[in-house]
Amino acid sequence: MRTLYVRIIVTTILIMIGSAVIAFVVSNGYYQYVLKPQNDEKVTHIAKNIVDLYNSSEQSIDDYLTEVTDLGYSFYLVHNNGDTQAFGKSFESKDLPSNVIKDVLAGEVYHGIANYPWRLFITGFFDHTLSNTIGVPINENQQNYALFVRPYASQQFGEMRVFFAIIIGLILILSFLFVLISTRWIVKPIQILKEATNKVAAGNYHLQLPVTRKDEFGQLAKDFATMSKSLQQTEQRRQAFVSNVSHEIQSPLTSIQGFSQALQEANLTKDERDHYLAIIEKESKRLSILSRQLLTLSQLDREDEKIERTPFELEEQLRDVLSTLEWQWRQKELTVEWKVQKTIINGDPRLLHQVWMNVMTNAIRYTPEEGAITIAVEKTKSEVEVTVTDTGIGIAAEDLSQIFDRFYKVDKARTRKESGTGLGLSITKKIVEIHQGTIIVDSKLASGTTVTITLPQ
Repeated sequence: MRTLYVRIIVTTILIMIGSAVIAFVVSNGYYQYVLKPQNDEKVTHIAKNIVDLYNSSEQSIDDYLTEVTDLGYSFYLVHNNGDTQAFGKSFESKDLPSNVIKDVLAGEVYHGIANYPWRLFITGFFDHTLSNTIGVPINENQQNYALFVRPYASQQFGEMRVFFAIIIGLILILSFLFVLISTRWIVKPIQILKEATNKVAAGNYHLQLPVTRKDEFGQLAKDFATMSKSLQQTEQRRQAFVSNVSHEIQSPLTSIQGFSQALQEANLTKDERDHYLAIIEKESKRLSILSRQLLTLSQLDREDEKIERTPFELEEQLRDVLSTLEWQWRQKELTVEWKVQKTIINGDPRLLHQVWMNVMTNAIRYTPEEGAITIAVEKTKSEVEVTVTDTGIGIAAEDLSQIFDRFYKVDKARTRKESGTGLGLSITKKIVEIHQGTIIVDSKLASGTTVTITLPQ
């Protein structure tokens, strides 16, 4: 299996090779369609100047052409009788159709450079052949000759060819080395993240990633560290949850076990027996409530947005909940102020019934005797706001941010005699959230508590 390091190197090299091939093909096409006609025109002009200069000189054509070869040109002279002479660097190939020679002897110009065949990966610029020349007529002592002229590119550009070959070679070698170095620099943070991922998978969430870059890898490392911290907090909450569940289950089970053993004693009085049975019944109900709430939380975690929404009358549901709890608030002689108007709301009636039950039960439980509870409903075009306010013992400011945590209990504001699992508000918040609503608790010690639940209408 190839590593990312190898993949990047191979991909980069293939891109370099592909780019070189494409660049050569494009440049070759540019040469064929633009530069080659211009080169043909330029060499044609030079060839005609050579002929004009010869006509104004007093040298023989052999001596003249021999001197001109020093300027980097090769010549091929064809006499009208068919004899040939070569001056300068000999041509690699002297294949030339006889009709071309006849046309030049007749006074026409042969454009061999412009008409040189196009080959995909060969430009023809350095092909030193007779067919890749310019042919012009020339006359000496009333005798016609065909003069074929070509610059000797290897001589004229020899140093430049070596120079560019060295440059290209160095570019390729240095590029390859820099690719190796830069790829390692790029891949290193990924390797660090890979090792960190293995540690996280093994349960080690205490990670310090030595990545200080400001690019995407640095941001990825930062996000990974945040994720690791979040996983650590989640694991801590999971452990705390398991510990709390164990504690909440163990306490009533211990009581049930202990009093069950006590009931087996023969010398118990009827009052003692009834007292023990009452405790066992109370702890059994506590276990039942706990198991039911845990099941509810589990179901809510799975449901999320899959609740069944139906329109129902909110005022009737709130009145039904208040009637169910009537014996509790009447026993404490609480005053209930009712500010609820008829309101139709879309939601899951079963789940929202539990919300009002949890909120009102808390308000009644933690409000002293002869206190007051206010239940109010306000609606806008798009929302319904339900407010439950009590004059109870309140909650300290430092505890407000944690009251929705599972199994969290505010011992400072709630007396030990009040029993509860610490799951009621967690269930309430979860139900409100899956209805796309919000719940806000505003409270002060000894001043009461206000719970505001806002739901979309």
